[in-house]
Amino acid sequence: MCEEFTLQRLLKLNSHTYTNDEEPFSGFIPLEKIAIKYERSGGPGGQHVNKVNTKAEVRFHLDSAEWIPANARNKLKLMYHTRINKNGEFIVVSDRTRTQTLNLADCLDKIRFAVREAQYVPPEPTKESKAEIRNRIQKGQRAILRQKRMRSMTKQERGSL
Repeated sequence: MCEEFTLQRLLKLNSHTYTNDEEPFSGFIPLEKIAIKYERSGGPGGQHVNKVNTKAEVRFHLDSAEWIPANARNKLKLMYHTRINKNGEFIVVSDRTRTQTLNLADCLDKIRFAVREAQYVPPEPTKESKAEIRNRIQKGQRAILRQKRMRSMTKQERGSL
C-alpha cells in the first residue's frame, strides 16, 4: 500500500508546470555534496537489528545546494521547515527496508520528490472550472438549507400536538 501511494504521488507530480525563469530539476543529486550516515534501525528484528546499521540518514546544507533551483530551495524551507535543523541542513531519514542501499535509495527518492513538489506550480483554473466549483458550492449550500428547513419543520410539528 505504501508503494502504491508513493507511485501515485510521483505520477501526480510527473506533469510539471514550471515558471519561465527557472530550469526544471533534473533529478540528479551529487553524492559528494551530501552527507550520508548509517545508524542502527529501531523496531523488531531480534539480534540482527542490534548489530547492523541499516537506517540511512542523508543531510545537506539547503542554502548552498546549487543543484536545486533557487525558487525550489525557498519553497522547500517553507514546506519542510520541520526537516531543517538550526544549521540549515535538510535532513531525510529512512529505515523502511533491512538493507543500507535500499534505505539510501529511499532517502534520495524522498529528496527528489520534495524538490519536484516544491517546483510544482498548479495550473490556473479556467473559467469553466471556476464556474463548476461555484455551482458545487451553491448546490451544497442549498442542500444544507433544505436539511435545516426539514429539521425545523419536524421540530415545529412536535410542538403543535
